[in-house]
Amino acid sequence: MTAPVKTFDLDAVQTFVLLASLANFTRVAEATGTSQSAISLKLKRLETFLGQRLVERTPRSVHLTAQGDAFLVHAKNLLAANESALAFTPTEQYRLRIGISDHAVGAELPEILARLYAADPLLAVEIHVGFSRPLLDAFDRAEFDGVVVRRERSRRGGETLMHDGYAWIAAPSFYWRPGSPLPLANLPSPCGVRALAIRSLESAGIPWRETFVGGGVAAIAAAVSAGFAVAALARRLAPAAGVEVGQKFKLPRLPRTAVLLYSRVSDARGRAAFRVMSAVLRRPVVS
Repeated sequence: MTAPVKTFDLDAVQTFVLLASLANFTRVAEATGTSQSAISLKLKRLETFLGQRLVERTPRSVHLTAQGDAFLVHAKNLLAANESALAFTPTEQYRLRIGISDHAVGAELPEILARLYAADPLLAVEIHVGFSRPLLDAFDRAEFDGVVVRRERSRRGGETLMHDGYAWIAAPSFYWRPGSPLPLANLPSPCGVRALAIRSLESAGIPWRETFVGGGVAAIAAAVSAGFAVAALARRLAPAAGVEVGQKFKLPRLPRTAVLLYSRVSDARGRAAFRVMSAVLRRPVVS
């Protein structure tokens, strides 16, 4: 079992710093609006916590011990760090508009939202799910603060979050007779992955027919799981009931692609939020 983490009583630390400055218990009590006995108790609590005597007190004077003098620098740094953290604590609601490609983020989204809320409880998030190219166009029009999208061949820049491998996914019971049109489940045009799948099949001379068009990857996953069709999906977005069938049916190999983050925010809260998103998406998927 992990031992509990010891933490300083900041009120006691502040009392010690005041005592080091004023060198008088009465003055410290007056400055803090409390009593001399309360000041003595706080100091005793801090000394017990550290296991060291910090102050020598005589009827006429108060002075620091050698240990107290050494600890004073750390005490001041601790209080300064606390002040800095309090200054960063958000006091106003902050809104982020984020576009996410349906083929870029899947099961990670609930964790992303949970971590964003934990990091900044006053954060308001507006998320739009769509196709990479239209999301990038909207980002260029300043309609989003950031977008997470699949790489578009004509687009440069962006922060690479991961590389995805695409595969032909179907239910274990799915059957297709080679030579007949391959039943496909796709997102509607202008989905880039739809175009990739069709282009790959036509380059390989494999006939196809679109037997299912869904409004999102979740719908495509349902059609695949039901044995309705085969779909080109990122392996990490494939349904639990799906299997790779590219080799089985001698389908063309699909290329890898990158998932990128484009962001226009420059303030600390916005950058921190996108760092949270990046950390979740960069993490390796455990199969």
